[in-house]
This record gives sequence, structure tokens and C-alpha cells, in this order.
Amino acid sequence: IQLVESGGGLAQPGGSLRLACAASGVTFSNYAITWARQAPGKGLEWVSGINSDGSRLYYADSVKGRFTVSRDNAKNTLFLQMNNLKPEDTAQYYCTLGYDYWGQGTQVTVSS
Repeated sequence: IQLVESGGGLAQPGGSLRLACAASGVTFSNYAITWARQAPGKGLEWVSGINSDGSRLYYADSVKGRFTVSRDNAKNTLFLQMNNLKPEDTAQYYCTLGYDYWGQGTQVTVSS
């Protein structure tokens, strides 16, 4: 099973980024999947989750109303649309399947 994140980068406060997580080696549509992040010097934080068919979405309070999780099971891809970014969103973002399989992460930096 391989998970590959992309879409990170530098954004200004109030800006937007869209992360993607491409999965392979797994029947993607069978699994719920999660976004997590780790800020410099801090522990891992759960950000968002989505069930296998995309009908149930879950968000941490810190991102609710600003981030939107979605998935395209036909393309084995998970997305995280991040709007109204804040400096405290700066972190390495990971997708994880059951906390057993992790991508390499993509860095998001929010700074003016």
C-alpha cells in the first residue's frame, strides 16, 4: 500500500491550498481515510476524516468551516481543500489509512 501526498506549499494568511493523497495497492473505496498534521515541535494532530463512500465527513474544531475533505474513489484519491489558512495551519500534512499506512507528507507553510 502506498500513499503519496501532494499540493503543499507556501500560502499567505487567508489563502487557500488543495492537498491530494493518491493511494495505490489497496481497494481504496473500501476504507475510511484520515488527514493528520504535525507542526514543528508539536505532536501529531488529527485534522479530518472521511468514510469509505464519502458520505460522512469529520473535522477537528481547529479547521471546521475552513477545510473540506473529499474523495474520488474512481481515481483512488483523497483531497483536502484548505481555505482561509492561518499561520497555525503550518505543518507537515499526512494522509493515513487506519493509522497503519502513512504517506511521506506534504509541507504547508502559511506566512506573509
